[in-house]
Amino acid sequence: MVDGTMTTATEHMDLADVERRIKAIFIGSIGNLVEWYDFYAYTAFALYFAPAFFPQSDPVVQQLNAAVLFAATFLMRPLGGWLFGYLADHFGRRLSLTLSVVCMCFGSLIIAVTPTYATIGFAAPAILALARVIEGLSLGGEYGASATYLSEVADEKHRGFYSSFQYVTLIGGQLTAIIVLLLLQKVFLTPEELKAWGWRIPFVIGAMLAVFAAVMRRGLHETEAFMKPRRRSSREAPSATS
Repeated sequence: MVDGTMTTATEHMDLADVERRIKAIFIGSIGNLVEWYDFYAYTAFALYFAPAFFPQSDPVVQQLNAAVLFAATFLMRPLGGWLFGYLADHFGRRLSLTLSVVCMCFGSLIIAVTPTYATIGFAAPAILALARVIEGLSLGGEYGASATYLSEVADEKHRGFYSSFQYVTLIGGQLTAIIVLLLLQKVFLTPEELKAWGWRIPFVIGAMLAVFAAVMRRGLHETEAFMKPRRRSSREAPSATS
């Protein structure tokens, strides 16, 4: 009877642990998807917003200018990886992951509300460049921090499987950006509306999704790999002073 009760309790604890891990994987992964959606929405809609930010009449030059800003974000990703990796190691995986998605929210929102070149002149492409720098930092930080979190929160038998969701959601973010583009092109808006104002919609969507992901990530639990050294340090501190 006692053995049966202990077995039931153990199974209940195991089930609760699995549910906790799956929830953490979902929240960590959905934030990764949102970040990659925001990042690739820029390339998906560059054809429509480039004329609004770059004054050249040649469409090829406008697209090249937009591509230069896209490439510049790749230069910021290593710096973002270092910055958010430092935050993850010293202040927690949860804080790093939450801040990274908040930064992506700001980047997308800046693009969505920035006036065009016709309204504010050269300040328009300058603000666009700033938004892309923020997004580059954010995505670089997300990549390393989410990989660390997903691997640490997984159990030993499924570590590779759980960690694979980082790449799955990376592709999912790209596909989501393409789906939004196709829906706006084929269903909801005309080409003229997309060029006039419709290109702002995907960035508004991205900012809203990022807010949702940030709120969800506030409830993430810290991994044992992060908490264990700190508990050990707190136990050793009193003995060192005595």
